[in-house]
Amino acid sequence: MSESSSNEAVLAAPITPADSQSRTQSHMGSTVFPIIAAVSFCHLLNDMMQSMLAAIYPMLKTNFSLSFGQIGLLTFTFQVTASFLQPLVGIITDKRPQPYSLAFGMAFTFTGLIGLAFAPSYWLLLMSAGLVGMGSSVFHPESSRVARMASGGRLGLAQSLFQVGGNFGSAIGPLLAAFIVVPRGQSSVAIFSGAALIAMLVLWRVGNWYASHRKAGARKTVVHVAVDLPRGKVLLTLAVLVTLMFSKFVYMVSLSSYYTFYLIHKFGLKVPQAQILLFVFLGAVAAGTVLGGPIGDRIGRKYVIWSSILGVLPFTLSLPYADLTWTVALTVVIGFVLASAFPAIVVFGQELVPGRVGLIAGMFFGFSFGISGTAAAALGMVADARGIEFVYHLCSFLPLLGLLTVFLPNLGKRPA
Repeated sequence: MSESSSNEAVLAAPITPADSQSRTQSHMGSTVFPIIAAVSFCHLLNDMMQSMLAAIYPMLKTNFSLSFGQIGLLTFTFQVTASFLQPLVGIITDKRPQPYSLAFGMAFTFTGLIGLAFAPSYWLLLMSAGLVGMGSSVFHPESSRVARMASGGRLGLAQSLFQVGGNFGSAIGPLLAAFIVVPRGQSSVAIFSGAALIAMLVLWRVGNWYASHRKAGARKTVVHVAVDLPRGKVLLTLAVLVTLMFSKFVYMVSLSSYYTFYLIHKFGLKVPQAQILLFVFLGAVAAGTVLGGPIGDRIGRKYVIWSSILGVLPFTLSLPYADLTWTVALTVVIGFVLASAFPAIVVFGQELVPGRVGLIAGMFFGFSFGISGTAAAALGMVADARGIEFVYHLCSFLPLLGLLTVFLPNLGKRPA
């Protein structure tokens, strides 16, 4: 049984065909690892392509004589389309599933990359950035739904494997930009449109699987289910989950965006040394993402969220006072433990609001994009005003918000 089955009661609110199929597949089918691997691979390609945008800002600034305000507007355009559209896409596809929307969504990314490569004006750069964001806004909620459908009941494992692809993509995107785009110039961005084409082909095959399983689900009896919680409690729980995500992503962005500067400033490291330690941290994040989901499947999501958010507090409080060796060790633990929370949070939300898989995925992924971009800018201003070390003193208290986990309902856990 799934994590929330002990709290679900038969009600009149119907589940859409895709979510009925998803629930049937989750409870009765086997885990379809090739499909999960396919969407994880495409998640890698998607996040690799979108992370390149910020990496080529210095080149675009020079080529188009842009101000920092214009660079900020590029980021805003991308974030609006990539973040705020995701819940809307989730709502639409919850009501009317579109198996091939993933491939068509990736076509937006393909067009956006071509535009970034050959745009002759700033306004076309803005349009191209918006198209890349639109591709991402379609990809995340629907691919999260597909991962859930293919989970065979191992919901956390499926979400973890799906999300770790994005982790790797975000890590390698700036590296590829540095070694390929910067030396070759703006037009070389078009090279990566090939990655979008590959993703489109893979996602078309995924769409075939999605469509066939939807037809199979339509032949089954539609299950009418709902969580046995008052509406107010559901809304409070969602607010707590969003607050916990705020704590997690603001702290994580303090490391992903400013860790190298911190190491250089405090310990006098060279840039290559600092970059190596950043990738050590990102590797720990990837490992935590992979393991967080299946651990939640086994012991329950709430316990993973407890230990991930609040459990990391002693390490974050110690970090500002640590020497170099302990700094490396602490950031590895912090990255691993904090990263384990997100798969558990996404699945918890989807189990809390059955029949709204796309909405919850779009809301959580969209919020994570938006808060990460906003926090990076805000923490940069704090670092300018008070120094980079103050950022880590300030952020070290964020895991205290993990105490709010006490307000999460007990949705049960998968049996071992």
